[in-house]
Amino acid sequence: MFIKSLSCSLVFVAAVAQTPLLTLNDASASHFAKLALRCVGQEFPNKPDHVLGSSGDLKLPKELHPAFYGCYDWHSSVHGHWMLARLLRHFPNLPEASKIQTVLDRHLTSGVMKVEVDYLDSKENRAFERPYGWAWLLKLSAELETSNHSRAKVWADAVRPLAKEIRHRFMDFLPKLTYPNRTGVHSNTAYSMSLALDYARAARDTEFEALLLASAKMYFSRDKAAPLNFEPSGEDFISPTLEEAALMAKVLSETDFKVWLKGFLPNLKRLSLTPAEVSDRSDPRIAHLDGLNMSRARNLYTLMNYLPAKEARAANLADVADTHANASLPFVASGNYEGEHWLATFAVHMLEARGKIK
Repeated sequence: MFIKSLSCSLVFVAAVAQTPLLTLNDASASHFAKLALRCVGQEFPNKPDHVLGSSGDLKLPKELHPAFYGCYDWHSSVHGHWMLARLLRHFPNLPEASKIQTVLDRHLTSGVMKVEVDYLDSKENRAFERPYGWAWLLKLSAELETSNHSRAKVWADAVRPLAKEIRHRFMDFLPKLTYPNRTGVHSNTAYSMSLALDYARAARDTEFEALLLASAKMYFSRDKAAPLNFEPSGEDFISPTLEEAALMAKVLSETDFKVWLKGFLPNLKRLSLTPAEVSDRSDPRIAHLDGLNMSRARNLYTLMNYLPAKEARAANLADVADTHANASLPFVASGNYEGEHWLATFAVHMLEARGKIK
């Protein structure tokens, strides 16, 4: 497994040698697609987030989640499907295109999605994958609803009931969430709200969007002097500070955001961030730090679009972001399933943000 994956990684580096590494192109898209295709149908190893109500609830992952049983855990499978749909949309001539379509045809059907919806209705698992998995399912739905692929409408129709159920749960949950979670892992509130906001806007769901905007302002509008120097913790895969800043860029008006950001990150012009060191990529939690490096890069690229170009250059945001990206991008395929089952999604998300820099 190690030799095979290392070989894939070396082939990837060689393939993009003639173009900037930090570019989502045919070669890199193909590389990332291969990683996702390898795991979305791989049931084991598996880390189920499953509460047992009785002995009858002892079931195999594929029985519980016939769509999202691969990629080690449910949420990674969901965003692996998002990545495949995304790449298929923007790179329709990928060598892997037919395999991607076959996977989506098999997993995204109304019958399969009904099992996923029914699972959420079980009393013991009503908080299943809240909020990270919820948010990524909405992101997947938004991608399918807006895709121009010939099969996208079929997939979107199948996923829509699950997306509506999760949207309903977000609407019920956020008013009860008195305090946001500011961690660097799955429970982080800002990151999931950002993905959910993308969905609300893609779906033109003004009611959901209004709740997300109001909640974000309630949670974060008074934050000042964020302790970015306290990051990272030992198993972070997202940056709490930068995810919050990127969310508020979407939430506030341009004028209000500039004022807010100056108070939230008063030393942004003198930003000094060192990429996280990943000491053991075979450890599933330490391997999170590769995701953190790409999270930081993605958010810095995003912030560059909300700052005057002169300020962004003065802060060296592009250089800091590129340094973080280069620290972990070569290890998306490291030979360790602990990272390979999910990091490609973060790589694609990051490289798309870089490609949108004005």
